[in-house]
Amino acid sequence: MRKFLVVLDESRECLNAMRFAAMRASHTGGGVTVLSVIPPDEFNHWIGVGDIMREEARERIIVHFEVFAKWMRDRQNIEPELVIREGEPVQEIIKQVNEDPEIGVLVLGAGTDKRGPGPLVTQLSKNSGSLPVPITIVPGDMSKDRLEAIT
Repeated sequence: MRKFLVVLDESRECLNAMRFAAMRASHTGGGVTVLSVIPPDEFNHWIGVGDIMREEARERIIVHFEVFAKWMRDRQNIEPELVIREGEPVQEIIKQVNEDPEIGVLVLGAGTDKRGPGPLVTQLSKNSGSLPVPITIVPGDMSKDRLEAIT
């Protein structure tokens, strides 16, 4: 089965990337893998405190994921899988793509403010020639109707 890999983070544009991935998967008989990356700099504390912070970060990710997963199940008939990794986001995304042969498309949401599309889009676009899958970049301000029309 071909899977769409989408990144779950705190950005607003993440929502449209999730929607796009789920709708495309639903229309093409594919699946969705949701990847969330915990950056290592969040845990530069004493060992015990770092472990507690890591567990709290995982719990926040799971709660956030469940909101999207419920929508995917109820509206798109898709059962997404969650992968949580720790490390530098771009490196972990590339590792996930390389380690899961079922991933066929990486879906990223693009920011719409003056700072540009966002660090993931910028950095992964530079690596796009060496990735084994295409990248779909979804504008963060695209309407639900337009997303439905193109998926």
